[in-house]
Amino acid sequence: MLRRGHIVLLAALMLIGPARVHTALAQEGTVSTLDGMFEKLKGCWRGPELPRGHLGMQITVLFSFKRDGELLGRPRITFETPGASDTDSIAYRTAVMETLQRCSPMPFSGGLGDAVAGRPFRVRFDDRRNQPKPVERKAWLSPKIL
Repeated sequence: MLRRGHIVLLAALMLIGPARVHTALAQEGTVSTLDGMFEKLKGCWRGPELPRGHLGMQITVLFSFKRDGELLGRPRITFETPGASDTDSIAYRTAVMETLQRCSPMPFSGGLGDAVAGRPFRVRFDDRRNQPKPVERKAWLSPKIL
């Protein structure tokens, strides 16, 4: 037997429509924007342990998602810092693949899942943590008078 409170709740749910009910019941943590997707990937990133003296590197990966947030096919490394050692290269390739595994399946909202399905994403991981910061030179601020 339904109680009066249950009837009121059912009537309210029928009035607001199924799409809004789905949104209201969606799990917290659902990714509904591209910025959210990139933030989630950033949160999954764990840089490799670097031996003393190693500078870190940049690495870029190309991958796609299915509608349900699973990876589509195999991710492919498209760039690595030139001159990186084999040891560093393997460590960073492993870290990137582990990042994608940690974030997969990506909890896409229905609309974002439909929008990104099969689309390629190229993401650069810049982990040059031990490299000195470049000094910015501002020529337009020099006190030289012409």
